[in-house]
Amino acid sequence: GGQIKNTDDADDIKNVDLTKIHYLSGPFEIENAEPGDVLVVEIQDVQPLQDQPWGFTGIFAKENGGGFLDELYPDAAKAIWDFEGIFCSSRHIPHVRFPGLIHPGILGCAPSAEILAEWNRRENQLISECSHMGRDVAQPPNPKNVHAGAGDEALKKKVGEEGARTIPGRPEHGGNCDIKNLSRGSKVYLPVHVPGAKFSVGDLHFSQGDGEISFCGAIEMAGVITIKFSVMKDGVKHLGMKSPIYIPGAVEPNFGPGRHIYFEGFSVDSEGKQHFLDTTVAYRQTTLRCIEYLRRYGYSDYQIYLLLSCAPVQGHIAGIVDIPNACTTLGLPIDIFDFDIRPEAPVKKLDMGTCAFSSK
Repeated sequence: GGQIKNTDDADDIKNVDLTKIHYLSGPFEIENAEPGDVLVVEIQDVQPLQDQPWGFTGIFAKENGGGFLDELYPDAAKAIWDFEGIFCSSRHIPHVRFPGLIHPGILGCAPSAEILAEWNRRENQLISECSHMGRDVAQPPNPKNVHAGAGDEALKKKVGEEGARTIPGRPEHGGNCDIKNLSRGSKVYLPVHVPGAKFSVGDLHFSQGDGEISFCGAIEMAGVITIKFSVMKDGVKHLGMKSPIYIPGAVEPNFGPGRHIYFEGFSVDSEGKQHFLDTTVAYRQTTLRCIEYLRRYGYSDYQIYLLLSCAPVQGHIAGIVDIPNACTTLGLPIDIFDFDIRPEAPVKKLDMGTCAFSSK
């Protein structure tokens, strides 16, 4: 939406209006698509705009969006990334360069009225049950900055009262799933809930790490996507589908076997409290182990947090049955750095500059 600028401060991230993000293309009417069908979406190409060869990664302020590690890193920050063909680099996180895997963060078909009502029911129930937590756990319908296309004021009011926010993905239709592998050559199978499918797409990313942990954590960019559609009649029944499925394309950065360092985390939090098979706690600990490791080279914690959000890191659930601990891993490609980060290599602290911060 143009709120974030190519600057060396993060005031725009700090003050971002979260009701004006996720500008989508659509909804597209797909001929012959009916409820119960499956819309097959083939992503043929995704590219940055030629006249805007840059993107950004942001950390939202804790009081305005927050992120996965906002208890430790509550301040707004950002990094600007310059695109050079398939590669990107940042003046805010030096000594790093890697190829992008460009993809849409959001794609999905419109929900039916019944599905929309179910979303609002269960998400409002969650908000009510978690009011003691002192933080947002879901985003209910919001009349601010509502888009109703050519609809009249009555429809606009209804959308503001009932319309789903685009922040979370949802099982019935996909949406904002932020799956980094949905790049060129990928094929996505989406359940159709309304006549014409009403497909929408947006939130293009140049690159993203598994988890997109800083919330605004991919390399967000302006771009163009080329898509081919086909319809699988009665596909929901044929596939036994309850949620979208996808087949990744054949193109992705390949750092090869043995070219990652993997960090482990378990469902024991930083205070030493044991949690039961909690993968969120485990992945948070995994991320912190990587931050501690890279800190030795001179990067600030905020620079590393930004990097792990957008670089092609591999996040995995390694174990989820060995009570009480879930185990998660994060694979950091060693070849994105222009110096040796292997455990056996000598550590040399470098001048890493700074990422962009907001004015206090």
